[in-house]
Amino acid sequence: MSNTSNTANDEVFRIWPGTAALASRELVRFFRQRTRVIGAIGQPFIFWVLFGAGLRGSFQSPDWAAKLQQPLTYQEYFFPGIAVLIVMFTAIFSTISIIEDRREGFLQGVLAAPVPRSVIVLGKVLGGTILAVIQAGLFLCIGPLLSYVGLSPGLQIHVDAVQAICAAIFLTLIAIELTALGFLIAWPMSSTQGFHAIMSIFLMPMWLLSGSFFPGDGSNWLAWIIKLNPLTYGVAGLRRLLYSGELPVTDTLPSMAVCLTVSAVFAAVCFGICTWLVSRPTANNVA
Repeated sequence: MSNTSNTANDEVFRIWPGTAALASRELVRFFRQRTRVIGAIGQPFIFWVLFGAGLRGSFQSPDWAAKLQQPLTYQEYFFPGIAVLIVMFTAIFSTISIIEDRREGFLQGVLAAPVPRSVIVLGKVLGGTILAVIQAGLFLCIGPLLSYVGLSPGLQIHVDAVQAICAAIFLTLIAIELTALGFLIAWPMSSTQGFHAIMSIFLMPMWLLSGSFFPGDGSNWLAWIIKLNPLTYGVAGLRRLLYSGELPVTDTLPSMAVCLTVSAVFAAVCFGICTWLVSRPTANNVA
């Protein structure tokens, strides 16, 4: 028993320094490239303000919104989806650096280091997750304040301390799954152009079909696609944590337990595939 415990402790000591170094490298790189803040927060913020103003008059609230204390505006409906979009953009920007690191030779040095290959996944996912939660958290804090200056009229999201903590934890889970998904896509690629193409045809539609932009109640086939999308459950879970009142369980708004389970399983699957990709013998994994 003692030998097993010592082996586990040695493994942790081997993994943690490399993981922390890679994660801190992502943070340093981010704060030195301030334009990434504009790309990750600025564009979603503009989407939220402009689409909220343009679609406010034509928006029809979903059935579950009848349980809210006040009528649901489009900007209020769109608010959790924009937070998830910020997380997705941050995940994309943080994992695309894998391609750049391979081209510059840094990744080969990490692969040659005497640490488990899982350190690469842990470090990249941890760094991307921290950045995503910081940026999305800032948006969730600043967004409701804009109602006082007229940029988000009708936005009446008010959360207490417990809701804020729960939302931050759940947002961290969403960030882990999206960063791991970005890692999974970026690792086999050799060009940033190919990564951007995948983002355009896969990641953005994944977000659009998550219930972030529209409820999707009017079409049977669209409703099924939204149900099968794992990101739907991240958006729905965050929506439940941000809105006041007991929301009913519907086809487009699953229960919190279902949202938590699906998000956790999807994050674990993506992380497991990433670890397998890094560990298997391929040309991309040669030091």
